Amino acid sequence: MPLLINIANCQIVGFAVATIGWILGTTAMGFVEWRVWYLDNASQFSGLACIGMWRVCVFRHTNITTATSCHSYSYHDTYLPLDIRVSQNLLLMASILGLLGKASVTFALKNVSMGILEKNTTYKAFVISGILNIAAGICISVALIWNYHSVMTEEGIVFPPSFNLPFKPHAQQIGNTVIVACLAAFVLFLSGSFFLSYKLPLDSQVHPEIPGM
Repeated sequence: MPLLINIANCQIVGFAVATIGWILGTTAMGFVEWRVWYLDNASQFSGLACIGMWRVCVFRHTNITTATSCHSYSYHDTYLPLDIRVSQNLLLMASILGLLGKASVTFALKNVSMGILEKNTTYKAFVISGILNIAAGICISVALIWNYHSVMTEEGIVFPPSFNLPFKPHAQQIGNTVIVACLAAFVLFLSGSFFLSYKLPLDSQVHPEIPGM
């Protein structure tokens, strides 16, 4: 029984870590500060634009206040560059994979609490959860790398005229959302390693009898 408690405690920590990673990844998907565009004050596009995976928010400064306008888009909008459209799908996939991983580890933890430690049930459930969480971390990592490459190469976006945004900004940089996404990917990788490191206790493994002994 103490061994079962130790196994459960270790994997519960993994479940908590996976939950944090899934929340961070899902939250980062909705933030707009994946890229920050600084618009030239000498032009009609002066201000600041924060570009996310699903919308862009423009902040235009006046002498009195700051006017904010946000515009939503989806992967059906053909004006979006390939990196944003692919990243949208990758982040959605990461959210789904993380959710499935949570369901799998919940099933495994239930088995551990009930003392069901057969390899074909509990062990495989932990392994599946570990694979799903690592796959979710990979999806987020690919979106991060592609976003970083787009900013470093100063790629532009042909927004509709109604957005009142130029093709390219005066300057651009990576937004703070990247920090959240990096944490999400790291935590998902960490939780995946927790579950993949699960080992059956020796007293639950089946040892075949050797004839003549």
